[in-house]
Amino acid sequence: MNVKIKSIKCIIFFTLLILIAGCTSNKASIKTGEKKDTQNWTGTWATAQMLVEPNNMPPAPGLAQNTLRQIIKVSLGGKQIKLRFSNLFSDQPTAIKSVSVANVIEAPAVDTKTQKILSFKGSPQVILGPNEEVYSDVFDFELKPGQLLAITIHYGEVSSKVTGHPGSRTTSYILEGDHINNESFAGAVKTDHWYTIMGVDISSAKNESNVICLGNSIIDGRGSGTNKQNRWTDILAARLRANKSTAHIGVLNLGIGGNCVVRGGLGPTALNRFDRDVLSQKGTKWLIILEGINDIGGIKKVEDASVTAKEIIDGYKIMIDKVHAKGLKVFGGTILPFEKSFYDAPYKQQARDIVNEWIRAKGNFDAVIDFDKEMASGIGSKTILSDMHDGDFLHPNEKGYQRMGEAVDLDLFK
Repeated sequence: MNVKIKSIKCIIFFTLLILIAGCTSNKASIKTGEKKDTQNWTGTWATAQMLVEPNNMPPAPGLAQNTLRQIIKVSLGGKQIKLRFSNLFSDQPTAIKSVSVANVIEAPAVDTKTQKILSFKGSPQVILGPNEEVYSDVFDFELKPGQLLAITIHYGEVSSKVTGHPGSRTTSYILEGDHINNESFAGAVKTDHWYTIMGVDISSAKNESNVICLGNSIIDGRGSGTNKQNRWTDILAARLRANKSTAHIGVLNLGIGGNCVVRGGLGPTALNRFDRDVLSQKGTKWLIILEGINDIGGIKKVEDASVTAKEIIDGYKIMIDKVHAKGLKVFGGTILPFEKSFYDAPYKQQARDIVNEWIRAKGNFDAVIDFDKEMASGIGSKTILSDMHDGDFLHPNEKGYQRMGEAVDLDLFK
């Protein structure tokens, strides 16, 4: 009898040990999982993707089997980063043989002491299939807030249809052959477009976040200076960095020149690209929408003015609902004056008035950034300030973009 009791006690004891060990193991795996899940990512730079038009394709010698160095300016800094690459509008694979990043000395020259070779699932090479995008593996890098970063790509075979961002306002450099470790990039062919690169994310350790600016050429920076990084979104990013209470907030520019909200224009419309260009970004808390002038400019008949205005407003509503569903805030930018421009017509002005009135109406957007009021030549004027446009009475010049960037109230982001 005592033997049986002892045996039962032993069985119970060892069962308890197994259960305790199992619980401990489960706790450990939960902790590991929690640690993995708590690595938050925030976008520090991004650019909107589109099918590159024939006149914006890479010049000879082209990308295939050659090396492309591209320069970007990030908004936030970090110690761990990953890059996002795109073949989204291509119908054939694009092969990347190697990619490196490094600090810029004076473009296109880089500091090779800072160079890091990227990997993709452990391999230096990756093939981007048609309509695909890919992230690099995470790697350590001392990325400083507001710094220039060189991204050098050695390509294999490249799709005949190229994905990229034509309106870079930044010079890229092409050398024939493999120059992934070339420090100076001397003798490179120049082109003011970006290809393949899509975004840079940082591992956020200090509650970093960002604001996305979605729109057309006035977001994209037409009229700003080449290699000056002085779009109004750049001015906003610099102001956020310089302000102690907002220094942890970056800016992502998702503008496409010629873009529309609903239909037509260049690139996928704001509605068609919204989920990718806005909702897929990491660490976003705010969205600024400044778009609609190209929809209005495309109106052909007087009777279509009110119809187009309603379509733009309905497009805004869809985007607002999607952003609010994710717990984010969205600010509406009023459409700038365009009297005397190539878009000018009384019925188009009527459409702009309808849209701007809706933007300003309380309760539609979480806040309003009244670019129209800021850039008009006088109270109620439909003409842009005479010294603030790029000669076409539509696009701001460098001085105009400075004014726009300074017009954004930083208290919106507190």
